[in-house]
Amino acid sequence: MHTTATHCPYCALQCGMNLRPTGDGTVAVEERTDFPVNRGALCGKGRTAPAVLSSRVRLTEPLVRSRATGRLEPAGWEEALDVVAEGLARTRAAHGPDAVGVFGGGGLTNEKAYSLGKFARIALGTSQIDYNGRFCMSSAAAAHQRAFGLDRGLPFPLEDVPRTGCVILVGSNPAETMPPALRYFTELRENGGTLIVVDPRRTRTAAQADLHLAPRPGTDLALALGLLHLVVAEGRTDEEFIAARTTGWAETRAAAMAHWPEHVERVTGVPVPKLREAVELFCAPPTGMVLTARGPEQQSKGTDTVSAWINLCLATGRAGRPYSGYGCLTGQGNGQGGREHGQKADQLPGYRKLTDPAARAHVASVWGVDPDSLPGPGRSAYELLDALGTDIRALLLMGSNPVVSAPRAAHVESRIRSLDFLAVADVVLSETARLADVVLPVTQWAEETGTTTNLEGRVLLRRRALTPPPGVRGDLDVMSGLAARLGGPALEKSFPTSPEEVFEELRRATAGAPADYSGISYRSIEEQDGVFWPCSDGSPAAGTPRLFLDRFATDDGRARFTPVSHRDAAELPDADYPLILTTGRVVAQYQSGAQTRRVDELNAAAPGPFVELHPRLAARLGAAEGRPLAVVSRRGRVVAPARITDTIRPDTVFMPFHWPAGDRANILTNPALDPVSRMPEFKTCAVRVELAAEA
Repeated sequence: MHTTATHCPYCALQCGMNLRPTGDGTVAVEERTDFPVNRGALCGKGRTAPAVLSSRVRLTEPLVRSRATGRLEPAGWEEALDVVAEGLARTRAAHGPDAVGVFGGGGLTNEKAYSLGKFARIALGTSQIDYNGRFCMSSAAAAHQRAFGLDRGLPFPLEDVPRTGCVILVGSNPAETMPPALRYFTELRENGGTLIVVDPRRTRTAAQADLHLAPRPGTDLALALGLLHLVVAEGRTDEEFIAARTTGWAETRAAAMAHWPEHVERVTGVPVPKLREAVELFCAPPTGMVLTARGPEQQSKGTDTVSAWINLCLATGRAGRPYSGYGCLTGQGNGQGGREHGQKADQLPGYRKLTDPAARAHVASVWGVDPDSLPGPGRSAYELLDALGTDIRALLLMGSNPVVSAPRAAHVESRIRSLDFLAVADVVLSETARLADVVLPVTQWAEETGTTTNLEGRVLLRRRALTPPPGVRGDLDVMSGLAARLGGPALEKSFPTSPEEVFEELRRATAGAPADYSGISYRSIEEQDGVFWPCSDGSPAAGTPRLFLDRFATDDGRARFTPVSHRDAAELPDADYPLILTTGRVVAQYQSGAQTRRVDELNAAAPGPFVELHPRLAARLGAAEGRPLAVVSRRGRVVAPARITDTIRPDTVFMPFHWPAGDRANILTNPALDPVSRMPEFKTCAVRVELAAEA
């Protein structure tokens, strides 16, 4: 029976897999050993992904909220699209175009992300568009841009990781978040390289490290500065590289020297001998990498924190050279592509800046509109959600579930409930979709063709393997249908429903841009097992797997040091809230859990939330394994069973964030924003923990 080569719908590895029809209208997952990223390996989420294709768990017909009953009731597509178009148009007419918001997702294909940004700006005329990727990689993206002039999660393929001398892995737990990637770190150690893991918990990944540093949550910036201080003090800087390929070193060195090791130990809790050991391990081999993830990035100083780690790479000459450099382990399936093509409030396709007249002119020419008609930058994700019901009165939401995933989630839910009109396009009836006036059932990964861009910057092609159920349409069809209702046939023509036709337009829109896709085609992706951007006409067939080897993407070709200094988290423990809460994922669930919580096998492995705490803290509280604990912050209260382990710091508690309603860890989290990236501070907030009554 014919199989279809495609990619997993979940994390940014975008693991290759084959789909084989089973004869009952669904598909079975088979290994695809020829794809270089995962080489056949899949985690439980990937293996069970077809379960969400079942009509038992997914949406198969539009729903419209009845004025008579107040309930969501089945409706036909034409009626549902009419109601959405009317709601958006009515709001725009009464309050202006910026009263209509658009919220996207990092799981949308490049074609959908591109079309959604275009739809917001020319069909609705609104500046108010952002997406949930703002909650994931935005701090790393901002730091990458200001250091190197270009943001691509990894400037090298994953296959380079086992060939380097040392990796510092900061705030990442790939053993649970992207298990097939763990083999790269295992191979690193088998090849004689060393692995340093920075994490307040001794995770499954940290347990495999040569050195584990466990700083207090929110102090990664001080830790990086302390390591750079020691690099300078011990004469381990690469002065030749600094002079030839960087600028700004003098100011950066001065800032680092203010963070002496004993001070850093007091701030972070990491002993000075371990700081010295980390510097020795990182600097001894000729090559090295620093890879960050959400731990250091989801902070109100996340951009500066990532910049400090980049500074460490630059000062030691571990950037712009083979098997060396800084990289970000992107989280969401199309987190990289999703932030390149127009979903962000301040960007046009290809990472073009919305404030750049030349960028506006180029994209406007592709879209066939006047550059002056394009709105300017809008609000970032949390700021957009916070403005719902006041400045923003109607919202079109695609591929996101902010009722669970946003910080200060109960407040965000209240803002969503205060909207005049909400339309949601999704594959399942998520917690956010349940609040909508109209819910549009859309196709899933196995039912549609489209491209994604994985954490390496490798553009991939997901291929359609199944015909979607009757009553389900693609997101591109949704936008085309709405465009026809909002602007007639001329506007409808601007929103084609063929993914390949949209991609051909995306190629033109990104030509000459930082994220240049103009030399990539569906055919070249198939032939190369993915093409690395930037790839313009005339580029090598595989694109650019390794960036910055000759020059950085700045005007003068030099990398930029950024002088930074440690500052505290927005919220510190005190007498009322004496502990630190940090959040994260578990291996069997994904993001807000909207899809994975519908898979029996995954729910059996991870049935619900928990509070992880150290035995000393548990003894002080009188807590017992499995007994309910209440975690309380200034924003709310959540109850979950205790999980007692010595793999976490005694001053810290951990909760996963995949569950809804009163189990939402994000009820507790702090929406304090990074001033550059506008990233909320998910990773640290002050809490107290109390015994709770048995249910």
